[in-house]
Amino acid sequence: MDIWSAAIMLFLIMDPLGNLPIFMSILKSIEPKRRLIVLARELLISLAVMLLFLYSGESILAFLNVKQQAVSIAGGIILFLIAIRMIFPQKGKHGDDVGEQEPFIVPLAIPMIAGPSLLAALILLANQDPSRMTDWTIALLSAWGISACILMFSNLFHKLLGERGLIAVERLMGMILIMIAIQMFLDGLGDYYQFGVK
Repeated sequence: MDIWSAAIMLFLIMDPLGNLPIFMSILKSIEPKRRLIVLARELLISLAVMLLFLYSGESILAFLNVKQQAVSIAGGIILFLIAIRMIFPQKGKHGDDVGEQEPFIVPLAIPMIAGPSLLAALILLANQDPSRMTDWTIALLSAWGISACILMFSNLFHKLLGERGLIAVERLMGMILIMIAIQMFLDGLGDYYQFGVK
């Protein structure tokens, strides 16, 4: 996987366009000036968490004694389930039970931006080729940067695309993510049968 394929995969998992309505709903009770500060803080916290998982991913897998093939297969399954939910969202996905208080770490930074599937994907990348950590860091920063721009200008994107447009884009992203998930799953199976698991 090259840098840009990894960046696209991470961006699709972050799903900033699909999460726009949730972010707007959570932040609507906060003053507009304060809203950007809160959003920037949550984005930076999520980036710190993602970098931590990227650079400690190999150690985590070694500690758990989990092989790379297992992570690839599990990652493919997780991404597939996430993609299915993007294409066929559950009712009430956009969270009407959001509290009025200012969010801190949960739910915006974790799990909305740095969710379990994204953290699993970062561990997978780190374990796949530890010699390319610079490439994976560039991919993560690129995906995070584009997501941050979309979320910081959420009102503009919401006006441009509208509710139906956001839904359509999210479903398209889900379809692309399904293809990536299946490829990841097949790569894991291929490695398993080629090299075996000792």
